Amino acid sequence: MEPRFLLLSDVAAELNVSDSQVYHMVRSGELPAIKIGGRGQWRVERARLEEYITRKYAETADWVQGNPLVDRDPE
Repeated sequence: MEPRFLLLSDVAAELNVSDSQVYHMVRSGELPAIKIGGRGQWRVERARLEEYITRKYAETADWVQGNPLVDRDPE
C-alpha cells in the first residue's frame, strides 16, 4: 500500500525535479501541502499530487493548442 503523505523529496523524485523546486511550488501555493510536527515538516498528500499532475497536463494541452508548432522552412 502506498503512503497517503509524501515527503517533499519523494514528490521531487516523482516529478523528476529538485527538492527546492518542490519547496517553491508548495510555498507559492501551486502544490497544496500541509505542515506537521514540531519542526514544521511539509507533507504532500498523494491525491493532491495526482490532482496537480492532472491540472498540469490540462494547462500544457491548452498552451500547446494556443501555441502551435510552426514549420519555419516551408517546402
